[in-house]
Amino acid sequence: MAKAAGWFARVEPRATAREFVVGLLSDVERRNCWSLAERCEYRRPDAMQRLLRSARWDADAVRDDLSGLVVARPGDPDGVLIVDETGS
Repeated sequence: MAKAAGWFARVEPRATAREFVVGLLSDVERRNCWSLAERCEYRRPDAMQRLLRSARWDADAVRDDLSGLVVARPGDPDGVLIVDETGS
């Protein structure tokens, strides 16, 4: 996340984005703002929702930086990265 940190204007959304990504990569069964917030021990999903709704950041730049990082340094040489944007 350090590589993408510069794309966030404030520290709060940067920290929330880190927790959001950690939650997405976790074993949480359903990945929505409520379940990700609970996994990060937030009482409410407000920070996660604010990140997606109104925080100032360049989503395309963050995506490009993180995808480049995953391609450059996969954790497991035999691993597979699957991106599912269907929401299911």
